[in-house]
Amino acid sequence: MEKTRRNVNFSPLLVFLFVACARGVFIEPVRPVTSQRSLAESATRLPCRYQGMVGERVVQVTWYKELRDGTKEQIITAHFSDGHTEFGRYVGRVRFESDNPTANSALLIPNTEESDDGTYACHISTFPNGNFERRITLTVWVLPIASLEPVVLMEGQSFRVAASCRAVGRPLPTLSWDTPVPGQAQNRTNDGGSVSSYYSLHPLRSMNGKRLDCLVRHPGLERPRRIANQLVVHYPPDATISTTTDDWFAGLVEAALTCDATGFPVPQNITWTWKGGALPDGARASGGRVTFGRGLRLNDSGLYQCAVSNSVGVAKADYLMTVTEKSQRKGMLASDSSTLIYIIGASAGAAVLVMAVVVLLLVRHHRRRNKKLERQLSVKTEEVNNLSRQASFRRLNSVGSDPRAQSEDYALLRSDSHMKNSQVSLERPIYRGSQSTLGGRWAPLGSLEAERPGSSRPVVWHDAGDDAGVAAGDLERGDPRRRANSYQKSSNMSLVLDSGLPSSLLPLKVQPDDAVGPRDPSDVREISAPPPEENWRPPPPSTSPAGGPEGEEEEEEEDGGGEPYQLSQALTNHFYYSNGVLRPRPHTNAILLHPHGQLI
Repeated sequence: MEKTRRNVNFSPLLVFLFVACARGVFIEPVRPVTSQRSLAESATRLPCRYQGMVGERVVQVTWYKELRDGTKEQIITAHFSDGHTEFGRYVGRVRFESDNPTANSALLIPNTEESDDGTYACHISTFPNGNFERRITLTVWVLPIASLEPVVLMEGQSFRVAASCRAVGRPLPTLSWDTPVPGQAQNRTNDGGSVSSYYSLHPLRSMNGKRLDCLVRHPGLERPRRIANQLVVHYPPDATISTTTDDWFAGLVEAALTCDATGFPVPQNITWTWKGGALPDGARASGGRVTFGRGLRLNDSGLYQCAVSNSVGVAKADYLMTVTEKSQRKGMLASDSSTLIYIIGASAGAAVLVMAVVVLLLVRHHRRRNKKLERQLSVKTEEVNNLSRQASFRRLNSVGSDPRAQSEDYALLRSDSHMKNSQVSLERPIYRGSQSTLGGRWAPLGSLEAERPGSSRPVVWHDAGDDAGVAAGDLERGDPRRRANSYQKSSNMSLVLDSGLPSSLLPLKVQPDDAVGPRDPSDVREISAPPPEENWRPPPPSTSPAGGPEGEEEEEEEDGGGEPYQLSQALTNHFYYSNGVLRPRPHTNAILLHPHGQLI
């Protein structure tokens, strides 16, 4: 029972949906009432298309126009079997867009007129569902038609209209002016559906030719329409006479006078007179110019006048010509040339003076700069000398010498000393000691070659480790003091030559050569080779068992402070033996002296 009630309640809704789906629809226009805009003298299309349901058929299509009194005016009708028919004033002006009006009922108006403005209705008759309708409101716009009327003005007139602009259109257009000229615009709407605009001003000659354009604006135009115009202001002419020269003299050829005229309209009538009458013989007027076909004469002097005229007025210009016998410009040129020479000379003198002043200033500046540099250099030199003196004093107070501080010059002097020592040793036996300054080693016993009888050549022996030969004279003979003195002198000279130092700076006492007696070959056996270590000490003088002169020498050393012992201590503390040569020990405060006594 409840189910039956539900079916009864929903039956009206189903019937309504069935009916809605059973009827056709309008494809265009979709809404029942629409509006449309069109321009006059252009094609207009009024859309209307109905699509029926299955089994529904469009029988007839009719277009109507609704009039203001509420009646309808039939335009055109199309029947599915009888064709289409046009009515009244629309015959030949309208037609269907499609050849099958029942399928596509759009209406075309090829040339739209302003009278076509209004409301149109598209009426569709179908079977079996009845009639359907769509309404379209058409608005026809008429593009503006504008015109401009200029006014010829005259200078001196009162405030008046300079130009007027008129336009017709639907809807009414608006008018405005584009001009740089000051004035006043006035718009007016006419009864016939037109609009007018007037522009007024005070005319002046400066306004002639200025822009005065009319601008027309309308909804159917993308941009304002411009009507170009220029102001026309007439004013009387002005006249002036121009000449090619002001120096008129007898015999001048190609002399001419020109009349320059201004005004609007441009003056075309120009006349010349001379002293109120005709021009002199030989003068010819052509337009605004007077030329002399001959040389000037004294009687050509006088008042020349040109008169110009236009539609507004007349203007005149006078010129007084005075012809002289000679040209006045030559004297002026001479005076001008002399003045120019004076000016050039004065300018050159001023330039030379300025250059001299500049040179003097530059010289003075350079002198001051050089003096300043000299003072700075002297101060720096004095500072360097002071520093050198202080360094020299510090070095003189030190005892040792540092071989690391030796310069290249010191090495060269040392090599030179070796060469000199070797040369001296080979040439003549300067040292009467028992050591060799060339080989640098003590001669072993039995290594001496005996001197050949009858020969003054000294005995020479060679060291196995050295390439240089050692020359030695006869060994000294005598007491130990002589041998010690010889040893002391030989050591002193070797030290001087090896180190490059003067002998006066060494703590050695060299005995004179005459204190040494003749050498004894037997003393060679008493020489012993010192050890190769660095801390080598010279051997003490040997004593004789018999208590001869050597014993006396030992007593003298003990009584007098031990001179050989002091020599040994000095050599041990300040020198060392290396490669057969005595060398100074390294010291942090070492000072190197040149053999000539100069600081290195």
